[in-house]
Amino acid sequence: MSTTSVTNGAAFIDLDRTLLSGASGPIISAALRNAGVVSATRLPGEDALYRIFNAVGENLPSMLLARQGAAVMKGKARHDVVAAAHNACDDLLQLVRPLAASVISSHREAGRKVVLATTTPNDVIATFARRMGFDDVVATRFAVDEQGLYTGELDGPFTWSAGKLAAVRTWCSQHHISLSESYAYSDSVYDEPLLNAVGFPQVVNPDARLTVMAAARRWPIVSFDNPDAQAKPPLQTSDIQKVGLLFARPEVFPFVKFSFTGVENIPATGPVVLVANHRSYFDVFAVALTVAKSGRTVRFLGKKEVFDAPLIGQLASMLGGIRVDRASGSDEPLTHAADALSAGEMVAIMPQGTIPRGPAFFNPQLRGRWGAAKLARMANATVVPIGLWGTEKVWPRNARYPNILQITSPPDVQVVVGKPMQLESDDPDLNTARIMGEISLLLPQEGRVAYEPTDEELVRTYPSSYKGDPRAETGRRPGTD
Repeated sequence: MSTTSVTNGAAFIDLDRTLLSGASGPIISAALRNAGVVSATRLPGEDALYRIFNAVGENLPSMLLARQGAAVMKGKARHDVVAAAHNACDDLLQLVRPLAASVISSHREAGRKVVLATTTPNDVIATFARRMGFDDVVATRFAVDEQGLYTGELDGPFTWSAGKLAAVRTWCSQHHISLSESYAYSDSVYDEPLLNAVGFPQVVNPDARLTVMAAARRWPIVSFDNPDAQAKPPLQTSDIQKVGLLFARPEVFPFVKFSFTGVENIPATGPVVLVANHRSYFDVFAVALTVAKSGRTVRFLGKKEVFDAPLIGQLASMLGGIRVDRASGSDEPLTHAADALSAGEMVAIMPQGTIPRGPAFFNPQLRGRWGAAKLARMANATVVPIGLWGTEKVWPRNARYPNILQITSPPDVQVVVGKPMQLESDDPDLNTARIMGEISLLLPQEGRVAYEPTDEELVRTYPSSYKGDPRAETGRRPGTD
């Protein structure tokens, strides 16, 4: 019985902001529009997303839109897309960094295959890759039916973050390539799984967080522009927050109909603890929009599971998140939050700690943990309550991603900011009850009366993997301190 030996490594090179000096999206979108493949109307906020992508790199909103690409292309002819992509090649080649071709050549001379590894769909980038001299492409692939039309589904993984590593592993297995002997080039912290898996990670034009990570892990920072160029210093946390909040504009979310009331109640300066009820994974977006309207920055304080979640955790981190690991029992997160408040910053926290599940989700009596009350007393900070309603219609707990296709009939999301208050008592139970009571008063009448949910409504409050009785869990969430 013979075995196939593993050859030497390959070089995997990212596309946007690594190989190219900017985003390929505007050029590809223009080519698809000019060819009549997609609507000539630009998506709301599209230009702003690309500008910010070029400035700071990959981000949650751009990846959410990219993830829906297969659904958007449903029913389109594959050959029309490939033809349009061919017309985009010359413009894309103008964005290639000066030293990229020599890097590709040096790897091929060393006997390594050179592979373009990108989230960008294969059908719109494969022609460009061949023109550049790549041996192959690892990219997101859209499924095609027997008539050559896109089905609206993916054919394989969404090649972003861990999905990109999975796709690269599959390619290496098929081509008998050793990852430990391979190189990977990227600008994005989201490519950490791939950079960490290869033997020779190479950081190119890194975003702020990857700059810090590269320094900590001693990964080399190289340039495709100037071999003598020095890496730029990382942005300060406050700068990252300000850039992140540029996304917090209603037009970026055309699949939601927002209403905001009482934003003027957020003090313009001084330490503030924002407290909101928790109904959905989309709550962080609603609060971010509210904060952006106030003109301030914010530090989000949330459980570690939120920060570990794909996409949503990255946004929380980008917006100054403070990670809480309840299992550790440490007061360190509260101390960090108190330090931020002492410096005059604003901190956002959801006292419920997690989204209530099952019948507890529909209980009009909101229950909270002590954290927000203790934090406000520690820092002598003003507390500002926020009532959220309707976010669960955008991103229910049993969905992995928000429903961004509800553009023709977007659900209503209400955000009501209450009057500032000071906590005078030293009793955390009393203060927590007062906070939750004030939040409850900001909800619509239907949120303050008992309601008997249907089984379907109950199922939406559980993770998609939940297999138990949807009416069984009456007291598990949110629990106690």
